[in-house]
Amino acid sequence: MDEAKARKEEREAIRLTPEQEREVERQLAVIARGAAEILPEDELRRKLARSVATGRPLKVKLGLDPSAPDIHIGHTVVLQKLRQFQELGHTVQLIIGDFTGRIGDPTGKSETRKPLTEEQVKANARTYVEQFAKVLDMDRVELHFNSTWLAPLTFADVVKLAAQVTVARMLERDDFEKRYKAGQPISLHEFFYPLMQGYDSVALESDIELGGTDQKFNLLMGRHLQEAFGQEPQVILMMPLLEGLDGVKKMSKSLGNYIGISEPPNEMYGKAMSVPDELMVKYFELVTDLSNEEIAAIRQGLADGTLHPRDAKMKLAHTLVRMYHGEEAARQAEDYFRTVFQERALPEDVPTVAVARAKLEDGRMWIVRLLVELGLVGSNGEGRRMIQQGGVRIDGEKVTDVDAAVTVRDGMVVQVGKRKFAKVVLQ
Repeated sequence: MDEAKARKEEREAIRLTPEQEREVERQLAVIARGAAEILPEDELRRKLARSVATGRPLKVKLGLDPSAPDIHIGHTVVLQKLRQFQELGHTVQLIIGDFTGRIGDPTGKSETRKPLTEEQVKANARTYVEQFAKVLDMDRVELHFNSTWLAPLTFADVVKLAAQVTVARMLERDDFEKRYKAGQPISLHEFFYPLMQGYDSVALESDIELGGTDQKFNLLMGRHLQEAFGQEPQVILMMPLLEGLDGVKKMSKSLGNYIGISEPPNEMYGKAMSVPDELMVKYFELVTDLSNEEIAAIRQGLADGTLHPRDAKMKLAHTLVRMYHGEEAARQAEDYFRTVFQERALPEDVPTVAVARAKLEDGRMWIVRLLVELGLVGSNGEGRRMIQQGGVRIDGEKVTDVDAAVTVRDGMVVQVGKRKFAKVVLQ
C-alpha cells in the first residue's frame, strides 16, 4: 500500500466520540477567528480530527524574514494566531528566514529588492526573537533558521526543486505578471524565493502554514512542493492585513499609522484611542488575547447601543497595554489618559525644557521655532503642519497662526498633538 493511500484510509478511519467532536468544533472556532481564508477548510477539519483522536499535535508553521528590526501590532496578527494554536496544544514552527532574507521577498514589489547582508539578518533575527516573546511562549516554540536545510542543497538539488514549477506558473503571481507586462526586470533568483519558502514546509513536514493574504502564492507553493515530495499537503491559513490608525492603509512605520509593541504605555494607550470606530472589533479579533465570547459581547454591545464606542476603545487600549506592559501599567496609562484628555488637566510629569533668554527678541519667539527649540517637533515644516492641523496649544489655548511671535514665559506649557508636552524654563 503506497503512503498516500495509507494516509487516506487513516483519515477515513477516524471515529470521534461526541466529546471529541465538540473539541474539534471548539478548535475550529478559535482558529477561524479573524481569518481571511482557510484552504482547504475540510482538510483542516480532518487534520484536527486526527490530532484530537490520536493526541498528536499539529505542526503549525510561520516563516518570517528578518527584514526590519522592530515590529508593530500589525505584525502580531499572525503571532496572535500562533499563540492560539499554542493554547490549543499544537506545535509552533517559527522559521527565521536567515537564508531567504538574503534574497528578499519580492511580494508586492515593483522592482528587485536589495538583499540583506548576513550581519543585518543576524542582528534583525535577534531582535525579532526578543519581541516574539512578548506574544508567544518561546519555551514551546520550535525555532528554526532555514539556512539549516537550504544552505546544504547542491546545485543538483536546486535543479530538481526548480523542475517542480513552470515559468508560466511563476508568472501567475500578480507582482511578477505586472513587472513582466511592464517590461520591468525580474531577476532569476526572485523565482527561487517562493520555491525556498515552499521547501521550508517540506523540510519540516508542516501541517498548517500561516501568512498574510499577500502571501497566498508563496503559501500555496508549500502545498504544491509537499505533494511533489510525497507528503500530505499543508493547510493554508491566511490572516488579513491590519489597517493602521488612519483606517485606510496597511499599518506601517513609514506611514506613521502604527502602534509599536515596545512603545511606552501612555503612548500605546493614546494611539489605541485613535483607532477608527469601524475597526475596533477587527482590532479586538486580530491583535488581542480576549476570548471569542468576550469579543462577541463587545460586538453585540456596539451593535445594540449598550456599549459606547469610547468605552470599547478604552477597553481595547487597556488590553493592548496590559498585554505588553502588564496590568499595573495599563491602569496607570488609563488614569493618565483620563487626566490629560478627558478631564483636560496636565499630566504630573510634564518635562521641563530650558530656553535661553538670549534667543528671544523682546521676550518673544516665532512659534514654529519655539516648537523646534522645545523638541516637540523635528523640523519647521512639521511645526507648521501641526499648527495648521490645530494640534498646538499654549497653556491650553490653541495656536492657529503659523507666523505668530509668542511671548515666552517662565513656566508656560506648550502642547503638540495629544501626547507631547513641555514646560518652559527660561535661563
